[in-house]
Amino acid sequence: MVSIHKVQTDNPQDVERFVRFPFRLYRGCPYWVPPLVSSARKQLNRERHPYYRHSDADFFLATVGKEVVGRIAVLEPRKRNAYRGQKGAFFALFDSVDDGEVACALFDAAFDWARKRGLETISGPEGFSPGDSLGVLIRGFEYLPALGIAYNYPYYDRLIQEAGFQKQTDYFSGYLPGSTRLPERIHEIAERVKARRGFQVLTFRTKAEMRAIAPRVVDAYNAAFAENREFVPITGEDAQRIIDRLINLTRSDVSKVVVKGDEIVGFILGFPNINRALQRCGGRLYPFGWAMLLWEFNHTDRIDFNGGGILPKYQGLGVDAIMFTELEKTVHERGFRHAEIVQVNEQNAKMMREMEALGVNFYKAHRIYERPL
Repeated sequence: MVSIHKVQTDNPQDVERFVRFPFRLYRGCPYWVPPLVSSARKQLNRERHPYYRHSDADFFLATVGKEVVGRIAVLEPRKRNAYRGQKGAFFALFDSVDDGEVACALFDAAFDWARKRGLETISGPEGFSPGDSLGVLIRGFEYLPALGIAYNYPYYDRLIQEAGFQKQTDYFSGYLPGSTRLPERIHEIAERVKARRGFQVLTFRTKAEMRAIAPRVVDAYNAAFAENREFVPITGEDAQRIIDRLINLTRSDVSKVVVKGDEIVGFILGFPNINRALQRCGGRLYPFGWAMLLWEFNHTDRIDFNGGGILPKYQGLGVDAIMFTELEKTVHERGFRHAEIVQVNEQNAKMMREMEALGVNFYKAHRIYERPL
């Protein structure tokens, strides 16, 4: 018989059971990438994680006897609800054995939690902050995920639908071989646009240079994605935390910013894929995990482009050609053999068509689900 246990986040044993369950569930899976255990624990720490300063969450375990067979987090994103005038919850960190009774028991606990707070809809899976992984993997199970992006077993889609969810939207990720060469006309357009409109490309030698411009890039992100699904502007402490995290995960030579004078026009963020090292160290930094991650950070042949945008008033003026050529330069000049364009929303069909025409193969899909409460 399935029992549901609410995690006491101030109880280290409870937290450890929640954090450790997917390590057992995916043992032997060659594609699953463990999170850093310290970061996974922090998500349940109400004192340390900044999410709890403006929103709320709880965590549930499903057990059969003494064995954990599933887990889920349910979140009340008060900041997002206030900004968008909604009464929505979302779920995250859903993992389960292939058993509909287990999954439905977990979701029922999440529904009950949300209803008691007067919330009217639930969607997910989503993360605790912008930039976290979105959705359940529904296509591309035979590939290593991009850095920080969820991998799950194929049966998750069925379990979630059996709990009454329907598709809300899909995010597609595309593969680009390192040997890909853009058509010469794209390079010609990029050079012509730069000359005629005064666009310049900023590159960075150090992380200090990146940090100096980062607040302006956050402002550009807010402007570029203001009309996107579920957008909430990144501000204040949230902005600083995201800046710190992204700069720690990237190298100064793999991100580019397009400017016109002092104004940011567009940006593209690259991240060396260190997932093989995360698999080897099992999510632990000590005693040798940090060394594995550092070596992979500087030697991986994979790069993920996760975060890029063009300000609305500059769209359609050829900035996309500049961005494509800079992406190609990054891959070739830094010796990457594999590149991934990470989680493009299906609503951005024009961008997807342009990328496909340039050789991007959209080989993975993640789905966000929703249902009324």
